[in-house]
Amino acid sequence: MDCIVTIDIGTTKVKVSAFDQAANLIGWRQGTYPTFHPQPNYSEQDPEQIFLTVLYALKSLLNDELTKKHKPVALVFGASMHSVLPIDKQGVPIRNAVIWADNRGRDEANALRNSDECRLIYEQTGTPVHPMSPLIKIRWFRTHSPATWFEKVYKFISIKEYIIYQLTGQLAVDQSIASSTGLFNIHSHQWEASALNYAGIKPSQLSELVPIDFAELKLKKEYVRLFRLTSAAKIIIGASDGCFATLGAGVITEGDATITIGSSGAMRVAGKQVIKDPKQRFFNYLLNEGTYISGGPTNNGGVVFEWFVQQFGASGIHLNLEHTVKQLLIEAERVPAGAGGLLFLPYLLGERAPLWNANARGAYIGVNITHERRNFIRATVEGIIYEMHSIGKLLQQYRSIQNLYINGAYATLPLFAQILSDVFGKKVYVNDKHDSASAGAALLALTHLGVFSDLEAAAKTIRSVETYQPSAENHERYARFTEIFDRLSQKLAEDFDALVALQ
Repeated sequence: MDCIVTIDIGTTKVKVSAFDQAANLIGWRQGTYPTFHPQPNYSEQDPEQIFLTVLYALKSLLNDELTKKHKPVALVFGASMHSVLPIDKQGVPIRNAVIWADNRGRDEANALRNSDECRLIYEQTGTPVHPMSPLIKIRWFRTHSPATWFEKVYKFISIKEYIIYQLTGQLAVDQSIASSTGLFNIHSHQWEASALNYAGIKPSQLSELVPIDFAELKLKKEYVRLFRLTSAAKIIIGASDGCFATLGAGVITEGDATITIGSSGAMRVAGKQVIKDPKQRFFNYLLNEGTYISGGPTNNGGVVFEWFVQQFGASGIHLNLEHTVKQLLIEAERVPAGAGGLLFLPYLLGERAPLWNANARGAYIGVNITHERRNFIRATVEGIIYEMHSIGKLLQQYRSIQNLYINGAYATLPLFAQILSDVFGKKVYVNDKHDSASAGAALLALTHLGVFSDLEAAAKTIRSVETYQPSAENHERYARFTEIFDRLSQKLAEDFDALVALQ
């Protein structure tokens, strides 16, 4: 029986999955890798370490007895967005990859945001001006690196491009990943001249642009042998994890939204038109020709709760993260909505939407003598979701949203899902694909192979298996907290700047 193999290169791990012809998961493997923070606001990863992890996970999955019964007919790639890796002419990394969480370019972003060219670049590229953007990262490299170093750079690529290059020897970038760089014109589907001029690079310093179903890639012979694949197996370049997560949630037409909370998070809608926000608060990324995925990302998703777990959940080197998360959430369930009047601003990594403030910082506010650890646990979960609500509130000024479809390791946890329903006051659906990004990749491959007529038909096959109904009482209570949350997030901007200077 034929199967599809998906490779999802995330922030903290790579997940390799196998799906049958009905897009049912039949096996998976994963491997993890660290993020380095050599200085405040720096977030880097070793591309070679990621590549070796991909090889390990792929080899492990394809050697599994379950998947040995299936013949891989296509490999398709997804990845997190906004990474930048400078390479030389031999394809060798000149330094570590800089990922989405890196905020070193905040001065460059602030200067561009206050200039006349900012609006033009945003309107053409659909990517808000922020240190996350490769546009800003490359500008930072040019500003802060010796000219001799910059001259050594043959191309600026993403981690996904590097993995594919290592496997195939070909340099190409799909239009979905490209549309998140701040360098790609989402209307003409070409590199944007005004953005390249600002970054100080030429089109030749970026990879060849191809559509997400591009399948002209060829694995090197040694990897065909290593993975025991047939030469007929398709290598499909794929899209970004955000676009795949939306497709894999079954949300590809207007009227609904998807919320993802993994390490980071995002709220997204799909449509045929971009969202034209005068304040430039939303991204507009390309899934495929004629379909835009629009919304807002947050830096502070599950990574914030994991920080809490590591600092306050247990002690010693034997911390079992997954077990401790479950135990803390059990404690939080015993606390009523609102955490006893304790409110948490989750901005541990600065913030993207809707603040777009790299200097935003975290805070517990309203602490009193009666508060216990369980109040802090509950407040931490609620703060992550209040931030998502602040994105959704603005998004609903532009799009009607009837239902929410959630995915990601944290959003689908029962307590997170119920609080999401209560805060938004909407039904929340969990589908039968626990990893929507990988499922979306499989749906693309199956569409390319002719199993589905198009992506819209593929998306309609997604079925919801759990539904959460909002509590009217909790929704009313949370409305008062989200109002305070939004007000404080804006009010404290000046104080955030002062604290960052001290830090």
